[in-house]
Amino acid sequence: MTAPLPSANPLAPPLLDAQGRCMTYLRLSITDRCNFRCSYCSPASWGGKKDLLDAAEFERIVSVFARMGIRRVRLTGGEPLIRPDIQEIARRLAAVPGIQHLAITTNASRLESLAVPLREAGVTQLNLSLDTLSAETFRRISKQGDFDALMRGIDAAAAAGFQSLKLNVVVMRGINDAEVPALVDFAHARGITPRFIELMPFGQGTPVPTAELLERLAATGRALTEEPPEDAASPTSGPARYWRTAGGRVGFISPLTQNFCGGCNRVRVASNGDLRSCLGGRAQAPLHQLIRGGATDAELAMAVRRALGDKPEGHRFTEAGNGATLLPMMGIGG
Repeated sequence: MTAPLPSANPLAPPLLDAQGRCMTYLRLSITDRCNFRCSYCSPASWGGKKDLLDAAEFERIVSVFARMGIRRVRLTGGEPLIRPDIQEIARRLAAVPGIQHLAITTNASRLESLAVPLREAGVTQLNLSLDTLSAETFRRISKQGDFDALMRGIDAAAAAGFQSLKLNVVVMRGINDAEVPALVDFAHARGITPRFIELMPFGQGTPVPTAELLERLAATGRALTEEPPEDAASPTSGPARYWRTAGGRVGFISPLTQNFCGGCNRVRVASNGDLRSCLGGRAQAPLHQLIRGGATDAELAMAVRRALGDKPEGHRFTEAGNGATLLPMMGIGG
């Protein structure tokens, strides 16, 4: 199946993929560099791209997507807060007509000084990456970075007044899986929603199925009530499924055992401007080359629609051998 192309105006919504799913959510990587070297995301050999887009080019891309129906943008990396122009990027994108939510995924290491400025720039949501409460385990996972700065950054984010804060935990067997109950308590004590992510086949480590984590939490005496799935048509919907406990919500993202591709509303652009229609797919469009070659907005929109016309039904992570040819998560945009 091929995504339908509008007969008159390629910029007009809806933005549909090959399966007829409506895209409302753009994940935009603004750097593929990071101040951590987590084994599941950024291998030591990853050198990073040099020809990254600037703030005005990101704004142009988001403006085109917004006219096509994108309502939510998430800035990713690498670590997006290492860009010296992060506040300018946030201000520009938050002001794009049609964009209702601007979120950032960050390792929190620079949030002590940036939390309030980012909120004032228009960021509505932060997803904070924290895989462990142990400084020793942190060093084992991240290889480098300041654990104390990360923890101060999380507390600064909790105090800054964002509309939504989530704590993302990539769970790895034998490394941090025993910490799941403690991480739930840590997040809830700060008004943050914890979310536990099955390890995807981009790096090292062994995943832990969501069902096993739910059993472990139930064994601690927590009453878990599953919430209804979010409406896939909503611009705020995402891949997580949520359970309610006495302390608050707990989310799980289960790309391997509970495939969520059927409700996908996401498209990705890497930090060099390459559109990728799927995290686990190959369909791309070189938006940066088009922009720098003088393409019109309509020509950019047509390139986006053609790439989405090759978007697969699902990510195919579980197919034998498929993960071997994937870029590291750092290269795609987390």
